[in-house]
Amino acid sequence: MRTILVIDDNHAVHVALDVLFSLADLRVLSAQSPEEGLQLLERETIDLVIQDMNFTADTTSGEEGIALFRTIRDRFPDLPIILLTAWTRLESAVALVKAGAADYLGKPWDDRKLMTTVTNLLELGEANRALAQHRDGERRRRQELERQYDLRGIVFGDPASERVVSLACHVARADVPVLVTGPNGAGKERIAEIIQANSAVREGPYVTLNCGALPSELIEAELFGAEAGAYTSANKSREGKFESADGGTLLLDEIGNLPPAGQMKLLRVLETGRFQRLGSNRERQVKVRVIAATNADIPAMIRAGAFREDLYYRLNVIELRVPPLAERRGDILPLAEHFLEGRRRLSDSARSALLRHSWPGNVREMKNAIQRALLLGRADVIDADELGLAAIAASPRTHDGELDRETIESALQRAGGVMSQAAADLGLSRQALYRRLDKLGIAR
Repeated sequence: MRTILVIDDNHAVHVALDVLFSLADLRVLSAQSPEEGLQLLERETIDLVIQDMNFTADTTSGEEGIALFRTIRDRFPDLPIILLTAWTRLESAVALVKAGAADYLGKPWDDRKLMTTVTNLLELGEANRALAQHRDGERRRRQELERQYDLRGIVFGDPASERVVSLACHVARADVPVLVTGPNGAGKERIAEIIQANSAVREGPYVTLNCGALPSELIEAELFGAEAGAYTSANKSREGKFESADGGTLLLDEIGNLPPAGQMKLLRVLETGRFQRLGSNRERQVKVRVIAATNADIPAMIRAGAFREDLYYRLNVIELRVPPLAERRGDILPLAEHFLEGRRRLSDSARSALLRHSWPGNVREMKNAIQRALLLGRADVIDADELGLAAIAASPRTHDGELDRETIESALQRAGGVMSQAAADLGLSRQALYRRLDKLGIAR
């Protein structure tokens, strides 16, 4: 049962409020003086306080009531307090409301208004306690994860991220391939790092290959190695990523860009651990933990005949989906503070702008926005206009949702021709930017 403490030196007030609140199944405790009220607060679990403002012969100053309010507020900062009096000056009551009082009601009060105020405050208090318990639970889970696992310094504050990180930690020990999916720039590489750092082969090599950053004719050589003369520029023998990762972990990023021949050979390595270098008949044996990452819709690629279904199921023993930043808004401000590195502070308008933005480029876009503000701003506090989010959000697109020539050329100019920087600014992968350049006839 929820409990209300009434602190008033008028016995009639106690009787009236006890009758009123008993109709709503509320327990009422009565105190005739500030001292008695404070003693009850120390002994009992109180959900709300209704206090008078005048306990002395001087019924116009309210000094004793003000002192009581401030004492309660200092000792019990989350406890809602309703001020109830006929005599205190209005400006004093307004000042106390600004100082944290929940409401101010004059005597004689309106029963319906008082009951509505009390009900709303009690419900709000319950919601706040539930939220505090939830946050305490999140904090304990985060601390437990940090105690048991190497989180590689990942920054998050949203339950959706906590679930992905927790799952990555728990599957890390399993000696099976993992497929990490999610939009470009969302942080798939960080999840892969957590899996590697907590795996049974964490002391082994950790090798990465971006399958979308190489021409298709070179990907097989990168994966499996090549003998001298195997292709035009192969002047000497070289080992591939699988050999380099033997006894450790291999991250295959943008796996959706792997060409069909490479898909077939990758499937064989996953099934047998054996492969041949390009230009060689000798089979080599390796033991490699494979993590694949993609922002592509692999099932749709399978239906279109662009990706092998058997390879997909071999890679997708365990799938971890990293949500876009727009679906984990609790990460936004922690990430922003992390990228600021304590060099400057965010104004309220900047925080609001960060929370309102849709983040099509995800965490990568966030990092770029903060770096832009750090470079362009001069004051200690970053304002919303320094983040450049309005310009990004308003980037014009064609009717089919793709960015137009003017926007792409502008991004390339801002990035000084650096494709990865321009792609991140536009919220695209580098391969997607290349395809758009080719379609529009823009020189690389």
